[in-house]
Amino acid sequence: MISLPAFRWRLPCCAVVCLLGTSVLLGGCGGGGDQTITLWEQMDPEEREILHVLVAEYQAAHPGTRVEVAHYNTEDVRTQFQTAALGGGGPDLVFGPSDQVGPFSVMKLIHPIDEIFPADELARFRPEAFDTLDGHVWALPDQLGNHLTLLYNQDLIDAAPATMAEFLAAAEAATLDADGDGTPERYGLVFDVSEPFWLIPFLTGYGGWVIDAAGRPTLASPAMVRALELLSSLRNEHGVIPRECDYELADTMFKEGRAAMIINGPWSLSAYRKAGIPFAITRIPWIEETGRWPGPMISSKGYSVSERVKGEHLARVLDFLRFVTSTESQIEFATRLGTLPTRRAAYDDVRIAGDPVLSASIAQVEVGRRMPVVVEMRAIWDAMRPAVQSVWNGALTPAAAAQEMQDRAIKKIAEMRQ
Repeated sequence: MISLPAFRWRLPCCAVVCLLGTSVLLGGCGGGGDQTITLWEQMDPEEREILHVLVAEYQAAHPGTRVEVAHYNTEDVRTQFQTAALGGGGPDLVFGPSDQVGPFSVMKLIHPIDEIFPADELARFRPEAFDTLDGHVWALPDQLGNHLTLLYNQDLIDAAPATMAEFLAAAEAATLDADGDGTPERYGLVFDVSEPFWLIPFLTGYGGWVIDAAGRPTLASPAMVRALELLSSLRNEHGVIPRECDYELADTMFKEGRAAMIINGPWSLSAYRKAGIPFAITRIPWIEETGRWPGPMISSKGYSVSERVKGEHLARVLDFLRFVTSTESQIEFATRLGTLPTRRAAYDDVRIAGDPVLSASIAQVEVGRRMPVVVEMRAIWDAMRPAVQSVWNGALTPAAAAQEMQDRAIKKIAEMRQ
């Protein structure tokens, strides 16, 4: 497998990379003629490796068609696509997480998928893979989940903890301060405490949620207070997690065997395999006092089609989409990266059904909750982030933080709607 560099362009540029003897142009503004399909994506490096091989295969089977692929980070692919599409340009296809379809659809920048694909084709996908907004589906998903789950090092944890009490006990037992200097050489648990996405499973486990059906924030709740109290206790009472712990530190510590458990997503699995970590996956443990499973946010990643793509070129773009989201293509992503397919037929394949890691990941999805794709979610995340961080560093109590994030979210949503 050829490892491609992680190109990150804020403005499209042109750079030709030879891949398996086929030229794949990375970049472009959506020009290049009707025989050129342009795609902007925000995939991880290993996702991009697979994508570029698929592109090469497609081009080999369609000699008159060239596929141009440009990589952006998640925020830039959204802003650059919006800017370019509003000006009448941009790519034919944009790939990313499901929550980006909210602003794209409101600004009428993308086609409703259900209007350009026949219903019988869409029926071949798992229904939970689709996000519906204003009565339409706006992206063709190629992977389901994008969710958090609990991973544990089987050399350090004997059995998967099933309850929150077992989880905390296992984390405490695995935390090791051999020299007694107050800084453990190994921690029982790590995860990104700075991002509110990692708080969501605890929030749902206590019966809370972030937003109601009318787009109003629901952050100042008893459930939010309890979730924040649990978060704080991991550091201050149980001492099972580093005092400062962002994504990079958590990821590195688990790879190096300096953390027994990590809460992370399917995007991380391939790297842990390469690091030689004997990990297993299980649901984030049951909360006894509420009788609930913590439910992470579940979302899809997929392809949206620019509204400006019409006629014969639209047919060409849809043909490429069918190929890159085919059952076999999805199985390739799933078996190599740990992502979950969206096509029903993939789940009948022994490579999916017989994989214990994928089966455990599916079990976590079963108790998850769909991430809202409404535009208000951006305000929700922006309101939650500083309050969560303030609880972690002791600047706010959980109750004060819950109220602060609620007030900030209301203000930000009002500003968005002006």
